[in-house]
Amino acid sequence: MTQPTGGGLLVIERLLRDRDGIWQQIIEERDLKPLTLHMLASSALSLALYGAVLGASNGALMALSSFVKLPLLFLATLAICLPTLYLFNLVFGARLSVMQAVTLIMVTITVTSVLTLAFAPISLFFLVTAQSYAFFKLLNVAILMLTALVGLKFLTTGMAAFNAHQMQVAQAAEQQRLAAERKRLAKEREAAEAENAAERATVTELVPAAAATPNGAPVTVPVPVGAVPAHPHHAPGHLPVPGQPLPPGLAAMGHQPRPLHPNQLPPGQRPASMTLLYIWILLFGFVGTQLAWTLRPFFGSPGQPYEVFRDIEGTFYADILDTLGRLLGG
Repeated sequence: MTQPTGGGLLVIERLLRDRDGIWQQIIEERDLKPLTLHMLASSALSLALYGAVLGASNGALMALSSFVKLPLLFLATLAICLPTLYLFNLVFGARLSVMQAVTLIMVTITVTSVLTLAFAPISLFFLVTAQSYAFFKLLNVAILMLTALVGLKFLTTGMAAFNAHQMQVAQAAEQQRLAAERKRLAKEREAAEAENAAERATVTELVPAAAATPNGAPVTVPVPVGAVPAHPHHAPGHLPVPGQPLPPGLAAMGHQPRPLHPNQLPPGQRPASMTLLYIWILLFGFVGTQLAWTLRPFFGSPGQPYEVFRDIEGTFYADILDTLGRLLGG
């Protein structure tokens, strides 16, 4: 039965309560477009509201600017990094469509944005009571990093569920193939046994009994070339190799198929590489931090005039270390 995708707060609640249902919907590629649009609207609104909190430390204009720029930061990072994730999985033979990749990443961004918005009251509290630009800046950077880690955990969980489903489908297909092979070999064996029985009956009728021979010697009945034992035994040197397709004779004798390795699946049916996913997560983080540095300011430095953008100089990491040094140094 088709489950409703939900909209607004409903899709957020479903993400947090019904994760297995979300993963199954993505695996089946069922109603992904409306689900993705609902997540896009929810995440954009959540990030915009949190951006307004960030900019409120330096006036209404900065709050309005950050209201627009924070959602833009996440969506631009998604647009930059999505082709890399999709094409790398395509090169390695993973069966991951563009829409599935977009939906998985939107789950990550939506969870991150909703958790970030949940921290907005805490951020506002320290904005009013701390009166320290350096502390407020580092606090919100820590909040964004924490919520991003939680969101990325959803991404790895979803990809693991997708991979498990792919392996189950491949194993079921292998079992069906072996069952069909057993049936075919059983029919061939029955036909061979019937043919051998008919040939033996013909030979018995044509060859006289041993007592009727001139010297009383027994008659050797020739065995037809095509006759085979009804239950052939396999040679010890032909035992199944783990992870390899079974020889037809062994498959017919009831041996169970070995678990398949992902690399044994044909291209287009392999699960996505988790190692590649972790590398992509690092890439996503580096691109996001550099893009955030390019779109700054989000907070607005005290004593400086309002600016929508600043000149690109320095790095995000150097600025964080400098801010930390000023905070600890008083």
